[in-house]
Amino acid sequence: MPEGHTLHRLARDLGHTFGGHTVRVGSPQGRFEDAARQLDGADLLGAEAWGKQLFIGFSGERFVHVHLGLYGTFLVHDEVDEVPPPVGQVRLRLVRPASATRPAGYGDLRGATTCALVSTAERDAVVARSGPDPLRADADPDRAWQRIRRSAAPIGTLLMDQSVLAGVGNVYRAEVLFRHRIHPLRPGRTVRVSQWRAIWDDLVVLMTEGVATGRIDTVRPEHTPEAMGRPPRVDDHGGEVYVYRRTGMPCHVCGRPVRTEVLGGRNLFWCAHCQPVFRSRAVAR
Repeated sequence: MPEGHTLHRLARDLGHTFGGHTVRVGSPQGRFEDAARQLDGADLLGAEAWGKQLFIGFSGERFVHVHLGLYGTFLVHDEVDEVPPPVGQVRLRLVRPASATRPAGYGDLRGATTCALVSTAERDAVVARSGPDPLRADADPDRAWQRIRRSAAPIGTLLMDQSVLAGVGNVYRAEVLFRHRIHPLRPGRTVRVSQWRAIWDDLVVLMTEGVATGRIDTVRPEHTPEAMGRPPRVDDHGGEVYVYRRTGMPCHVCGRPVRTEVLGGRNLFWCAHCQPVFRSRAVAR
């Protein structure tokens, strides 16, 4: 499932390609046909992401709400010589016709979990159910902290709960916990506020870089392939990481094998040496 930085990149690309233009809206697959008919010929005002939720704004206070889910893709093509016929199961197609000053652009949405025409109130309700997004300037990290500090659930679960924290997926979860030496099964209520603020600040930096580069890189300068004299990572997810999908491979910091375990249907990745099991001082006494 795409992580939050991917949705923010997509919102940026949609805004650049279609924002401020009158667009043609269609549903070649047919599943969005009625809504597409209502939007066809409307002005597309812009797009924004909140965590893994995407909202495309149209005139008349209307929004297309998109959640890509596990298999969804939304490919945007700007300034093309010709808009090709749709290929495959295209749920939503946006077209910016060519003008005297700019060639045409188009975007095709396929395989999304959610593609729905919603009102402002419905959009606001989705946002209200979401936690703060590290990529939004208006995010309040204390909202997430109030949930974390009271919860006995593992911090690894809480970071992936979109109602606690919006936009963090399995890669950022594994990597930010490693970077702060926190075991993924440590109860949320045992995490100190200083640790939480450090995690939040780190996510802001890492995810902002992900928006800029389109990949997830989490290793510090001293652990890059060039600095360590090791081969670069070869993985379809791209990016240099510490533990994500590196089960059994040596930790870049201590050399111990990276571990994995299933939690809530998703794989955890961590280093048992660099991220020791949390032991309460009260219990130790």
